[in-house]
Amino acid sequence: MSSRLPACPTVSTLFALSIGLAFTISACTPTAPKAQENAATEQAGTEQVSTDTTAAEAKIYAEDGVAIKGADPVAYFTDESFVSGSADYTHEWSGTTWQFSTAENRDLFAANPEQYAPQYGGYCAWAVGQNALAAIEPTAWSVVDGKLYLNANERIQARWSQDIPGNIALAEENWPGLSQQ
Repeated sequence: MSSRLPACPTVSTLFALSIGLAFTISACTPTAPKAQENAATEQAGTEQVSTDTTAAEAKIYAEDGVAIKGADPVAYFTDESFVSGSADYTHEWSGTTWQFSTAENRDLFAANPEQYAPQYGGYCAWAVGQNALAAIEPTAWSVVDGKLYLNANERIQARWSQDIPGNIALAEENWPGLSQQ
C-alpha cells in the first residue's frame, strides 16, 4: 500500500500496511536558516561542521531536524553497535543535522557521507520494500555488504532478516518513487 506524506514540515501520519501492521511516520522538520543555526551553535558552544555538499537533497528520516533519532551513523561501522550521537558533534548534510559521538566520527562522515548514511534516507528498510515510509528505532539495524539498513523495531528487523536480498531488491525498486514524496 502506497501513501504520500503531507507537505507539512512537522506531521505524524498513521497508515496500515497490507499485513495489518501500523507505523507512525514522522516527516522531516526543516532546519533553521543557516545564519540562525550557526548563531545558535556558537551560543551553545557546540562544535559543528557544515558543507554545501548534499545528496541532491535526498529525503532523510529526521525528527526536529535531526537525522535517524540522533544515532551516530559511523558507529554502526566502527563500533559495530548503536551509539547515540551528541549535539556537541554535528554535521549538516542533505538539509539535515547528523549527530556523532566523537569529532573523529563526525569528520569521517563529513569526508564521505554516502559511505555511512543509512540506505533509504534512514527510513525503515522493510517498510520501503512494502512501498511505505516508516519511522525507525536506531537499535534495530544491520550492515549488509557495507551498507547500513535501519528498521522500525526489532520485530520488523527479524521479518526483514528472513529474506534480506529479496527485501533489499523490493526496497531498491520502491525507493525512487518514495524518495520523491
